[in-house]
Amino acid sequence: MPGKTPDKEPVENGGYRGGKDIDMKDKDLKPKGKKADDEMTVVVPPSKASKQSSAPPPNDAEGDVAMDDAEKTGDGEVKVDPVVQTINDIKSNFALLDRAVALFDARFSLRALRSISSIRKRLTPDILAQAISETYTSSSPGAGDAKKLLLAIGRSDVSLGRQPGPEMEIDSEPKASGKNGAKKEPKEVIPEIDIFLAILTQVALHDSKQFQQGFEFSQYLVDRVRSLNRRTLDSLAAKAYFYYSLFAEQLAPLPPSPRSPIVSIRPTLLAALRTAVLRKDVDTQASVIVLLLRNYLLTSHIAQADLLVSHTQFPENAANNQVARFLYYLGRTRAIQLRYTEAHEHLTAATRKAPSSACALGFSHSATKLLLVVELLMGDIPDRATFRQPNMETALQPYLLLVQAVRVGNLGDFETVIAEHADTFGRDGTYTLILRLRQNVIKTGIRMMSLSYSRISLRDICIRLHLGSEESAEYIVAKAIRDGVIEATLDRERGFMKSKEVGDVYATREPGEAFHDRIRACLALHDESVKAMRFPMNQHRLELKNAQEAREREREMAKEIQEGDLDEDDLGGEFEGM
Repeated sequence: MPGKTPDKEPVENGGYRGGKDIDMKDKDLKPKGKKADDEMTVVVPPSKASKQSSAPPPNDAEGDVAMDDAEKTGDGEVKVDPVVQTINDIKSNFALLDRAVALFDARFSLRALRSISSIRKRLTPDILAQAISETYTSSSPGAGDAKKLLLAIGRSDVSLGRQPGPEMEIDSEPKASGKNGAKKEPKEVIPEIDIFLAILTQVALHDSKQFQQGFEFSQYLVDRVRSLNRRTLDSLAAKAYFYYSLFAEQLAPLPPSPRSPIVSIRPTLLAALRTAVLRKDVDTQASVIVLLLRNYLLTSHIAQADLLVSHTQFPENAANNQVARFLYYLGRTRAIQLRYTEAHEHLTAATRKAPSSACALGFSHSATKLLLVVELLMGDIPDRATFRQPNMETALQPYLLLVQAVRVGNLGDFETVIAEHADTFGRDGTYTLILRLRQNVIKTGIRMMSLSYSRISLRDICIRLHLGSEESAEYIVAKAIRDGVIEATLDRERGFMKSKEVGDVYATREPGEAFHDRIRACLALHDESVKAMRFPMNQHRLELKNAQEAREREREMAKEIQEGDLDEDDLGGEFEGM
């Protein structure tokens, strides 16, 4: 067959198994016009089989494969080292903090803080120590603060500055920058990056349950934050105070003991609140008010919590999460003070403002449990749909049994539920409030009997409600009539209760009042949503400047057209004017 040599088999493209350069010195392959001693080198790429059978790349000094901190799997996907990825995630927030300082915009600092929830799942003391050592150098101004961070996480032996590995090629001549050829100095680390790394240190200590060491480090961090008067540190300072209080709650003796460390941090928090108000630091102000309310409630100092609320004003433009916490603690305070109507309003707003993410599910459970108890204390029966929510069905099971006992008015079932789930109610902080429901159970039972019977004797009421005597039943019925729980009259001589006929509820003002309450709640939600909207600072000025420049260009173009310097062809189309 022409064009094919019978002695040799055809070779596929790239099928040469050697994978080396072939020096073809045959005379027939020499190009014309070249000397006899010239040679041509043909490079044949290795085949896929040779690539797969080749030896793996050598490891670097740290044991990782030298493939730019990544490996390629068989499917072609790039597998990144989780340690390197975590360090890169930490360092990526430094750019956000730099932009927050340069643009004076707190939104970039909030973005950096929101990333902590994803970083803390992979954060270890070794990773944090490596990130700190690569951020600072031994000659940088913040080297002392960096050593304190390393000492707090138990990595004081780590040296500052990136250490060159044996595989790195070091130039013999230093790289010059500038006219004089001097070495480029390392970039100075701003205080925002210092505080951010310190917050990560607090997170690492809290997750490793080193509460005593974390409390001591938080005291140092709080003092340093107070010494810095920078508005770009407001959101970071609020987070630092949060972990400071959290560490104090975990130290023995635990609250509600009066010797708990949370009592000793109150002067620090109050001083921070005064400073935040003077500096108009909204984030720290909102956070510290919430921490103080929680502090007072943990030690049952209800009067001091009430004084704090009455003498301070919670900032209107605070973050939504802080507003939800403030409303929850305020609702708990009002419920303990027997002001159930106000407590119901605050707790309802707290449940509506609660984040819908899974990380805030515990807060939603606590607020909903307290709201259910307050509704029972007000004499209302909660909606059954509340207990059917998939993420709350298990947590609210004891409260469902409690609501069923109160709704029926069965005092025996009520006491049984309290005895069986006393530990659960104690952990939720609702046990003392639930004990107040005994009178409500009795009132509910009386209401059910007033609707079922037009006339019933006090003896029968005493037997059905498991009361001690007929005098107790008479007192309870009289109080229920005075409070407006039932529409009835009491005949003390004959010893019976006579119910009145129930009129049409729509002939009263109750439907209109309920409709008015719903409208007011919707309008308040709209107003709060408008206040919570955030916009870039001075963005309107930039838009006005751009619009003014556009109008000036249009005027110049119109003037040139009138003078004859420009025509439609120069403009690239029709000119419509201003």
